[in-house]
Amino acid sequence: MNDQEKSEDKLAGRKHPAHGILFVEGQPTIIFDTVCTKNRSPWLANDNVHQLLRKVWQEADAWWMGKYMIMPDHIHFFAAATDSPISFDKWVQYWKSQFTKRHNDPEHRWLTDHWDVRIRNESAYEEKWDYVAQNPERAGLVAKPKDWPYQGVIHDLPWK
Repeated sequence: MNDQEKSEDKLAGRKHPAHGILFVEGQPTIIFDTVCTKNRSPWLANDNVHQLLRKVWQEADAWWMGKYMIMPDHIHFFAAATDSPISFDKWVQYWKSQFTKRHNDPEHRWLTDHWDVRIRNESAYEEKWDYVAQNPERAGLVAKPKDWPYQGVIHDLPWK
């Protein structure tokens, strides 16, 4: 088995995401992430949660929240690096804790971990959002993706 096959074999058996963001000079650092509720409990998709998340994301500006999609039991979003020295993992942990303190419902908890990947090019960025945008329709929540009220943008994160 060569080194690449050994590496791929390790990844195939992994149960948790590998964290740590690779910064590439001359390219934007845009991350796609999925954050889930504990036990996939479906408490996210409502107006109060949506508005509180938007407020927390606007205040937690160590990373910029871009497009997001709030589903009943998980959130997909893009985030971009700023000049802040705060790591992406610490930033996610921070906004989740700020939300939890303000939301104050002991039944509504986050899964501890999250699943993030660095977007490597503009077409991957567009393809990932196009796929995510279809989630509410695929889940049978709306007839058309644009009708799902729990999505939006905090900061425009252009690839260029």
